[in-house]
Amino acid sequence: MDPIEVRLRESLARGLEGDAAAYHGFLKALAAHLRGYFRRRLTGLPDDVEDLVQETLLAVHNQRHTYDPGQPLTAWVHAIAKYKLVDLLRRRTAGGAAVTGPLEDEHELLASVDDRAAEARRDLGRLLETLPDRHRLPIVHVKVEGLSVAETARLTGMSESAVKVGVHRGLKALAALMRKQR
Repeated sequence: MDPIEVRLRESLARGLEGDAAAYHGFLKALAAHLRGYFRRRLTGLPDDVEDLVQETLLAVHNQRHTYDPGQPLTAWVHAIAKYKLVDLLRRRTAGGAAVTGPLEDEHELLASVDDRAAEARRDLGRLLETLPDRHRLPIVHVKVEGLSVAETARLTGMSESAVKVGVHRGLKALAALMRKQR
């Protein structure tokens, strides 16, 4: 299981049991994760990233009782984040005038996109599992989660240059693996 997933789940579980420090740590770590998630999707609207992070954290807090511990936490959080992002994009399109048609059709479209994305994540996960930690962790944190090199270095205990080298060599190894699979 992904180390970020494990850490977030453990912090949330302790927080839900009453450990305020663990819950604060969960929200802080989740905020960093969400910033990367929204930065990758809102390259043209960087001023809205922090607003969406805060809106999503509030929604996660308010809906924490709905989380099923048997399911991946990051998938649950990303579903909430996706809805917050869709809400923002609706607000940005001339007061929502550009969004037409019933909401159910939009959900069907998003569901099919989500299925393809989930399949791609599984494939990527399988490929990443073949890499040693010194390559896999920098790719996951920098390229998948959107953390900075400095944040990744602090999180993994690697130097910033080792993180950069790990990303470069890991991507090179992934490309070679993908060429072999063709």
